[in-house]
Amino acid sequence: MSQMIAHYTVAHYAAFKTAFDNDAEDRGNNGLSLLQLWRESDTSAWALYNVGDAKAAKAYLEGAAGVFNSQAGVTSTEFHYVETA
Repeated sequence: MSQMIAHYTVAHYAAFKTAFDNDAEDRGNNGLSLLQLWRESDTSAWALYNVGDAKAAKAYLEGAAGVFNSQAGVTSTEFHYVETA
């Protein structure tokens, strides 16, 4: 089972969080299950996901997540796929 650590740089955390919560079903339908969300600052958040379907998750992040990013004020993202060692 793999996991993904995501870093989001955002314009405003409050707007990001609202859009993030609203996007939960879409993420879930695309192989991503949220394990933890952390707020680093007003412009930075980190998320840890369980990846149930890596192919669907990658396709979502490279395409449909763009709608989420625009609604959430995301200015940049980083995704790191990891496995328990």
